[in-house]
Amino acid sequence: MNTLPIGTIQTLIVDRTIDTGYVLKYDMQEVLLHHNETETELEVGQEVEVFLYLDKKGNVIATTVLPTVVVDVYDWAEVKEVLPHLGAFVDIGTTKEILISKDDLPLYENVWPKVGDKLFVTLGKDRKGRLLAIPATEGVIAREVELAPDELLNQSFSGRVYLTSREGTAIVSDEWYRGFIHHSERKEEPRLGELVNGRVIEVKPDGTLNVSLRPLKQHGMVDDAQAILNHLEDHDGVIPFNDKSDPDEIRATFNISKAAFKRALGKLMKEGKIEQKEGKTFLR
Repeated sequence: MNTLPIGTIQTLIVDRTIDTGYVLKYDMQEVLLHHNETETELEVGQEVEVFLYLDKKGNVIATTVLPTVVVDVYDWAEVKEVLPHLGAFVDIGTTKEILISKDDLPLYENVWPKVGDKLFVTLGKDRKGRLLAIPATEGVIAREVELAPDELLNQSFSGRVYLTSREGTAIVSDEWYRGFIHHSERKEEPRLGELVNGRVIEVKPDGTLNVSLRPLKQHGMVDDAQAILNHLEDHDGVIPFNDKSDPDEIRATFNISKAAFKRALGKLMKEGKIEQKEGKTFLR
């Protein structure tokens, strides 16, 4: 019976050398250490610290290139490849990239991580005993976070997305401050693992932060006005909206609040670029 603890770092004894590498002993079981998995020559009887994993054939293999992520230990891992039918492969710091199953990724692929994004993961196993990278839950993150200081209010803030949902996006900074981005404070939903940049709009009593990805009103008005102009140009110079339109319809079309929409319309009318009549807005 195979009782080798894959996904862990173990100290094994070199039992003998073979053409392809070394045979290591763990209790009464043998593990192969290929030459390309170690940078030094080893001697019979020598102790060697290795990471244990399964190869494509299901054999337990050892490597002296030790990962930062092992079973029950979390760390950041960079996404190296994304396959829609499988999930995302991440680099845990060893020679083998580990799969995050699609079952542990968001339901919608548009917020799956991309190559270069990073996730806070540990190692686990699937039903066949193969290693998987498992993203941290909210409970795991909660054990890591620090209390954010009040001085962060209105300051810029960068964080990595570890949870994404229709309600909002949860991020954590390098200092392990937790931030939450309500869906109304973002124009589009960030990806899991994405590094986002925003500003702190509230330091909560529990030491967590509310963060906005939207620009300050005076800057956002320019962006919103340009978005309305672009929409007008793409729709023959007329849109079925004015400053009395339904807020939900405005958000569904422009992804901004009614207040932001009215500010942008006011700016454009003041500049003489649009006019309103019969419940619609026209390009002048």
